[in-house]
Amino acid sequence: MVEKVLVTGGAGYIGAHACKALARAGFLPVTFDNLATGWADAVKWGPLVRGDLMDRASVDAAIAEHCPVAVLHFAALSLVGESMQDPARYWRVNVGGALNLLEACAKAGVRNFVFSSTCATYGDQDGVLLTEETPQRPINAYGGSKLAIELMLRDFGAAHGINHVIFRYFNVAGADPEGEIGEQHHPETHLIPLMLDAVAGKRPALTVFGTDYPTPDGTCVRDYVHVTDLAQAHVLGLQGLLAGRGNGVFCLGTGRGFSVREVIEASRMVTNREVPVVIGDRRAGDAAALVCSTTRALTDLGWDPQHSTLRQMIGDAWAWAQKPGFTS
Repeated sequence: MVEKVLVTGGAGYIGAHACKALARAGFLPVTFDNLATGWADAVKWGPLVRGDLMDRASVDAAIAEHCPVAVLHFAALSLVGESMQDPARYWRVNVGGALNLLEACAKAGVRNFVFSSTCATYGDQDGVLLTEETPQRPINAYGGSKLAIELMLRDFGAAHGINHVIFRYFNVAGADPEGEIGEQHHPETHLIPLMLDAVAGKRPALTVFGTDYPTPDGTCVRDYVHVTDLAQAHVLGLQGLLAGRGNGVFCLGTGRGFSVREVIEASRMVTNREVPVVIGDRRAGDAAALVCSTTRALTDLGWDPQHSTLRQMIGDAWAWAQKPGFTS
């Protein structure tokens, strides 16, 4: 019998790519999603259960019906700026939803949990190559809520034997190289799709938020990882749990940061089109530079981020941008 994995947020950008990777690895992904930001058309490799993590009864029902061997938890509010303006919503939805999910897992005996965390738990630590041991000092409610869930996993592991893998990842980019799924948010806030929309004339210009950061060219620096590589890391983490290799925390990136201006220049090279740009003010809660060490993921998971070159991430995203989008 094919083993089922419950994927919260499996209709979203990262979750859908994880579902494809799970199916390729021989699992049956069961997407649990309220479709607030996800897309029904993105659910291609297993059933869709429409439900909300804030509704504990719907979580219990999904687990009882499908009896998953594990949970991959992606569902969350994830806009840094919004989290600064409305922190209560982020604490309520992200932490409350995760608590319902963990309680349901404990009750049903689901003992394997892979959590999509974030580099935002580290806060603004410029000039530091972030590792799994770097102190976590979130500077916005989004990062704070994710750190709270990491701590919940520690406690549920001790009390209920829930084994877990935590992935703290950096800027996710690109699209499925085979063109089946890609990035589509409403509203869109990520640099690369916003940039490509400007290139394609779907928006007047790309806004660069701040040019006076303490970085080589004054714009924010981020570590980018291809969404397909990210999805594969989650499968490797799950397989490790099922093999009994115990808990783990992993940073996922490339160890190489790119500034906003460098990403814009790479886009010009890939698309052969200029990027229209306007300069805006800094956004509250934005760190100047976030770059991670990938040593542990490479050595302990055997992870190979082969798609995570800036050229391929932009190229795959550009190819996806030429296609019709999802519909709910």
